[in-house]
Amino acid sequence: MAEISDLHHQEGVRLAPDRLMALFARLGDAEAEQAISRTMEELAAQLLLARQAADMAAPDAVAAAAQTLCSLADKIGMVTLARVAQDVGLCAGRGDAAALAATLARLTRIGDRSLSAVWDLQDVIE
Repeated sequence: MAEISDLHHQEGVRLAPDRLMALFARLGDAEAEQAISRTMEELAAQLLLARQAADMAAPDAVAAAAQTLCSLADKIGMVTLARVAQDVGLCAGRGDAAALAATLARLTRIGDRSLSAVWDLQDVIE
């Protein structure tokens, strides 16, 4: 009988802390924290929308959510998340279901890790 392996993906995320520091310098601590919190909530919502759109086989909606994700992630220095969101949008636009499934799974993993990394980095900046 064949043995089934369970693979665990451990991908690093890259952040641009200078964008967060610039945000804190420009807005002050309280306003920057609020802006980052709102952005992260919107990122989580867009990740969910992208997955739901993929489940409904709506590639245009996946591409739109991915574009919003890319813009939001870039705004607060989530470099890896922005790049992977861009890849998801490209796959959705091409109609490549297999590539879309793979990149969307990667986007979910990177999204979760990126959100955690920004919270951790925000604690260091303060």
